[in-house]
This record gives sequence, C-alpha cells and structure tokens, in this order.
Amino acid sequence: MFLENTVNHKEQFGWIEVICGSMFSGKTEELIRRLKRAQFAKQKVEIFKPAVDTRYDEEMVVSHDANEIRSTPVPAAANIPMLADGCDVVGIDEAQFFDDEIVQVCNDLANRGIRVIVAGLDMDFKGNPFGPMPNLMATAEYVTKVHAVCTRTGNLAQYSYRKAQSEDIVMLGETEEYEPLSRAAYYKAMLRDRLRKMDVETPEEITTNTSRQTPQDPN
Repeated sequence: MFLENTVNHKEQFGWIEVICGSMFSGKTEELIRRLKRAQFAKQKVEIFKPAVDTRYDEEMVVSHDANEIRSTPVPAAANIPMLADGCDVVGIDEAQFFDDEIVQVCNDLANRGIRVIVAGLDMDFKGNPFGPMPNLMATAEYVTKVHAVCTRTGNLAQYSYRKAQSEDIVMLGETEEYEPLSRAAYYKAMLRDRLRKMDVETPEEITTNTSRQTPQDPN
C-alpha cells in the first residue's frame, strides 16, 4: 500500500503521484482513499475529471464500488491551474482522456508546491499506451500500478478487453463493454477476434485459405 508523504511547505515544491492500471483495478478507489485522507488532515483538496466522463455522475468521481468524492468536471487540462489556486492537494481522475497538456499542467502544479495525484488507464483496449499516461508516469515521483482479477483465469489482469465491436479508442463503458484480462487470456481473446474478422475458425485456416488463393504459375 502506498504511504503518503507529508507536504513540506519549506520545500516549496510538490510532487506527482500516478495510479495506473486496467479497468476494474481500483484506480479511482485508491485515488479517493488518498484524497479523503488529505481532507481529513484539513488540507485544501480539489478534484478534477474530464467533462466527457459522465458514466456515474456529472460532478462526482465515483469508483466501481460506489465510493465517491465531489469533483469539478473540466473540458480541458488548461482549465485546471486557475481552479487549483491555493490548494495543497490536487486529484485528477481518468487522466487518459485529457490531451497532452495535462503533463505540463501537473508539473506546473507540482512546481508550485502542490501534491498532484493522477489516476488513469495506462493502456487502451488494443494494449497500447493510452494518451498522456506514459509521459505522466515518466515525470512522476511515484507510480503505483494496480491490477484487476482476470475474469477468465483468476490471475492478475492488466488488460482492458473490449467486448463491444468498436474501433474507437475512447469509448466509455462498464462491465457490459469491458472485461479485465490477464496477458494469456487477452492474447487468446484478441486472436479470436482477428480470426472472426477473417471469417476463419483456427489460425491454420489462414494458411490454407491463402494457399488456395495463390495464383498458379502458368508455366
């Protein structure tokens, strides 16, 4: 479990904490835990989330287990600094949905003496680094990677497999659209999806169909 550092006002510099992982891994729950501890200590806390995320509530940051904390929806990362004036701690949820400017915003806040706690998906449904998250993780002092439990193997899950048939990188959803999978389960699921699109049932059929379609040498 991550143990919070105390804000040292003599330092005049804060720091960045990143909480990352797949869907259903407890990222938002951990973010809320840290923020509520800061609130209990009478620190001034502000929480922000992208305005696009209205799955549970327009103004609340809500975890999958219904733990919640009040937040301010913002359309862009550039809106955060002026709303965070005088804060000790700033929390940012679903950071992957912000543009790359969120990286500079977080560093500027930390340089102003603010503790910045960011939560977000580290990979999209294709298994690629998601939006600004890699750069946030690179510049953060502390990175915590949390895991879900694979729904098919029971092992640790680090991938967010999309069950819905959509190629859009950004698609809000819950258990109906997404499923946390381990590396092995994710690979098998993605392979099945590719085979389905090619209208074959096994990888061997790809070779067979390809050889059938190869034109014969007339000589």
